[in-house]
Amino acid sequence: MSTVETEVNSKLDLKVQIDKPGACERHVVVTVPRAELDRYFRKAYDEIAPRADLPGFRAGKIPRKLLEARFKKTVADQVKSNLVMDSLQQITESGEFSAISEPDMDYGAVRLPDAGDFTFEFKIEVRPEFDVPKWEGLDLVKSEYTLTDDEVERQLQRTLERVTPGEACDGEAQLGDRMLINADFLVDGKQISGFSEELVTLREKLSFADSIVEDFGKAFTGVKEGALVSTNFKLLETSQNETLRGKEVVGNFEVVEIRRVNVEGLSNSQLSELGFDSAGELRDFVRAELKRQGEYHQNQLLREQIVKKLTEGANWDLPPALVRRQADRELQRRVLELRRSGFSDDQIRSVVNSMRRNIEEQTTAALREHFVLERIAEDLKIEPTEPEYDEEIKLIAEQGDSSPRQVRAKLERTGQMDAVRNQILERTVINRITEAAKVKVEAAGSILKADPEEFAVEFLVAPVAQTLPEAKYDEQPEDGASDKAGVKPT
Repeated sequence: MSTVETEVNSKLDLKVQIDKPGACERHVVVTVPRAELDRYFRKAYDEIAPRADLPGFRAGKIPRKLLEARFKKTVADQVKSNLVMDSLQQITESGEFSAISEPDMDYGAVRLPDAGDFTFEFKIEVRPEFDVPKWEGLDLVKSEYTLTDDEVERQLQRTLERVTPGEACDGEAQLGDRMLINADFLVDGKQISGFSEELVTLREKLSFADSIVEDFGKAFTGVKEGALVSTNFKLLETSQNETLRGKEVVGNFEVVEIRRVNVEGLSNSQLSELGFDSAGELRDFVRAELKRQGEYHQNQLLREQIVKKLTEGANWDLPPALVRRQADRELQRRVLELRRSGFSDDQIRSVVNSMRRNIEEQTTAALREHFVLERIAEDLKIEPTEPEYDEEIKLIAEQGDSSPRQVRAKLERTGQMDAVRNQILERTVINRITEAAKVKVEAAGSILKADPEEFAVEFLVAPVAQTLPEAKYDEQPEDGASDKAGVKPT
């Protein structure tokens, strides 16, 4: 543990002792000399004297000792608040550390002394200290994807599968069909959760936030409407419900309906409902969507190479509390990045499910990457501009039914504008590094992946709120998944 003492000579004459219990943690003890307390008290009494109202005295004519006796507690509270706030601002602006959270302080325990200096302390999470890695002249490989008319047609089929309910059919279910299903989940014969009329796509696997039905495709291929299917699977060891981790679950499913999409049978009214005037316009939309997805994958592969090189040795220990708090923010950032890149909610949920299964490790890696990229951004004086925010929000809005204004309002209301800032900033830094790199271009084949093996449902089979005695998303996105009206991960 090292200690740094700094005399801060600006608005306040402070003595600041900074201990470093960890790479991202600081314990700060602040000492304010008595002369500074007296100065703040004089200023506070000078401010209230002209406005103070005491019987028998005209405004501004109250004796100082009487004023101090009458308003001692009020002024002391004000001085304490002002001193703490001014000290914190002065310390954070001094450049001794770069804070990434609010100070952790027991404000109620802070007391102003009747005599002598004023001392208070706090803990704060900070960005680790490190030298900016050499980022110019990196050797990188850039993947170039192709896009053909046949691939656009295949993607059109997938797009219609996710945005239209399809038509009911009486035949046997086959991979790629959509099914409306009911489900009950049991552990040791007791029900722990379930859902009704969930629309899923029949894939080889069905994934939830805390488990995977590995034989889903095998169990349901060939069944008909009304079929009852039972299959066993295990809860993951990363399940949020610690008491049920690794437990075997019996899933009882009922096939309510089988649906199939008929691309050729799409009517003008159906096209209109989807927001298109013609099939050609719909195809143009699908082509543009695929192009954006190709750019996303291209940029992700470049990013992976860059951060791997730049974060070598960046093995700082991150406080578990910091990682847990940042986990949801990292999920939000990834969702926004995928949404602006043209991926559907189905594809995004598949990624989210995968991330949730190993969220702390992925968040730790993402934090280390962000610290390095943000440090480079500071050196390059990169900060997102308002037009960049507008463009980012516009692209996010294009994947939903909301306007850019509505999307911005929601992001501001839910505190996600920081996530937007971070993804713009990181992408800009990656682009600058790529421009200064030695880039070798390689053909990467088709951007269109094979039909995904997995369909993702955002649902907790073992919700945290329940225990057994009371029983009543691959890193790269793929096609497939569904909205969930059941128990949401917390």
